[in-house]
Amino acid sequence: MKVTYTGRQVELAPAQLKKIEAKLAKLGKLLDGKEQQEVRVILSVERHLHHAEVTLNLHDHPLVGVAASGDLFTAIHGAVEKLEKQAIKVRAKWRETSRTPRKEVKQVEPEETGGPVEAEAERQIFRVNHHQRRKPMTLEEAVLELEKGLDYLVYNDSERGRVSVLVRRRDGNLDLVEA
Repeated sequence: MKVTYTGRQVELAPAQLKKIEAKLAKLGKLLDGKEQQEVRVILSVERHLHHAEVTLNLHDHPLVGVAASGDLFTAIHGAVEKLEKQAIKVRAKWRETSRTPRKEVKQVEPEETGGPVEAEAERQIFRVNHHQRRKPMTLEEAVLELEKGLDYLVYNDSERGRVSVLVRRRDGNLDLVEA
């Protein structure tokens, strides 16, 4: 991380510079360890009040941390903490928008055909409104209704007076479930 200092009426000792660079090194680890980051630190004093401004560009977003305090290092630490919060937000946004999670595909035991079968990632559940009043049907009428492209049909059987379900199987045949 390349750090550029600008001091307005402020001079820093080499030991103080090392402390500031150590604090910014932790920020560099937070930024995915990219050492090419350029950080600008501007320090100024105004009527016994120390101002610190730390500027950094991350993923084409300017991040600026500004803090003021009676002590120089308190102001610097406050500015770096604000910069850390901004960096976490930008990094989270960048990760969410640029990376999408893959759908999980589970492997199931191989069938007799030889190859593994992939299971569906999610199963769908369809609710049937049994409170809706429909006229009773015979089995033949239900088969004709199912041929309109439906996968299943819940109907009131007129012969038995019970609710029945007619389901289309994968092989094209039909299953009848009687209550």
